[in-house]
Amino acid sequence: MLKKILGKAVTTLAGRDDFAIPKHDSPLFAGLDWEKLPKHVAVIMDGNGRWAKGQGLMRTAGHKAGVKTLKNILKTASGLELDALTVYAFSTENWKRPEVEVDFLMNLFSEYLNKELQEMHENNVQIHFIGRLDGLSDSLQKQMREAVELTKNNTGVKFNIAANYGGQDELVRAMQKIAARVQAGELAPADINEALVEENLDTYGNLPVDLVIRTSGDMRLSNFLLWQAAYAEFYFTDVNWPEFSPECFVDALRDFASRDRRFGGLNEDKK
Repeated sequence: MLKKILGKAVTTLAGRDDFAIPKHDSPLFAGLDWEKLPKHVAVIMDGNGRWAKGQGLMRTAGHKAGVKTLKNILKTASGLELDALTVYAFSTENWKRPEVEVDFLMNLFSEYLNKELQEMHENNVQIHFIGRLDGLSDSLQKQMREAVELTKNNTGVKFNIAANYGGQDELVRAMQKIAARVQAGELAPADINEALVEENLDTYGNLPVDLVIRTSGDMRLSNFLLWQAAYAEFYFTDVNWPEFSPECFVDALRDFASRDRRFGGLNEDKK
């Protein structure tokens, strides 16, 4: 049974516009075991609407606040020198939401890229997008291609943004590509293995996910990175995404460092 980890509701840095990439000796990182940090962290950014409702605001205000939080968490990931940060921005199921909210989210997505792309590039972030991108508008797809092209040679954190993404859809698309090669005579069914499947996933080239963080209290994957998170650790917090501060993020990493990861085997010290 998954254990619910209640992250600390520390919000002093959440949403700050002047938050800079923290240095290794920052008080924010005090007590971190740098040898036990996850390399790839995935985040389900949940609770924008709930936060807005609690503040007496429209849901759209929550999404705007969530963008500020994302900016600061990405900077924290850069300061920690994580290999990859993957965030769930818009799922294949999110199209079921009211049209006005979907339109707002798409416009906010475009605005985010316009405003933040240059700073992310200057911070050495390498941007990628995963999901069924051809289902998005032509203009947004163009912005995505430009962002990927601009940052492709950067060597800092890989920032994977899941847009129109669903884990089941990703696996179906991967199987379709593999099946086409089998039908063409390029592969035999016996050639299909885990490595081949991974080569056809949207996240190909990334390390496996070490840690999945979900905010706002729900305890499920919601069709996110089903293959990649096969042996990930999970961290659930009641803190809504707009209030998920860099301190909260670091708390999750401290918790991760305390886990006994066995990958189906046994820890030699605890047999």
